[in-house]
Amino acid sequence: MLMDDVVIRPIRQDDAGEVLTVQRAAFVTEAQIYGDPAQAPLIQTLDQLTAELADAGGFVALVGERIVGAIRTSEGDDLLLIGRIAIAPDMQGMGIGSRLLAAAEEATTCSAAELFTGSLSEANIRLYEESGYRESASIDNGDGTAQIFLRKQLRPRSHAVR
Repeated sequence: MLMDDVVIRPIRQDDAGEVLTVQRAAFVTEAQIYGDPAQAPLIQTLDQLTAELADAGGFVALVGERIVGAIRTSEGDDLLLIGRIAIAPDMQGMGIGSRLLAAAEEATTCSAAELFTGSLSEANIRLYEESGYRESASIDNGDGTAQIFLRKQLRPRSHAVR
């Protein structure tokens, strides 16, 4: 597969079913790493995701008609919050995550972006660092793992004219 075969477009509410399928497949590995089959991305329902997409932004990656990746975003206080990056297992390692991150960053007027992952999610941390994100906080989960927050400056902070 060539990266030219991958099309990135804004996420739509009617993508919920396919996005949920990709999300569940993608997060199985995370559940195995952490020994937690009840992770939020795995137990989210179709109704919950459909409702979330009514308000969330984001993008999907398609190969032909198949959704092979998704990223969800929201904005607040000049900060782009990035969540639930999910790439179909057979498409991981092909640059789709990087392309979805870039699309989200290019589409926002926020001056910074933030996301988080678990401390044992080495591939995720590597992707985020290669995309310019730097650790900004670490929250101990009390079980030998931590939530790692990473932030990236996208542009100078905007100052509204009054």
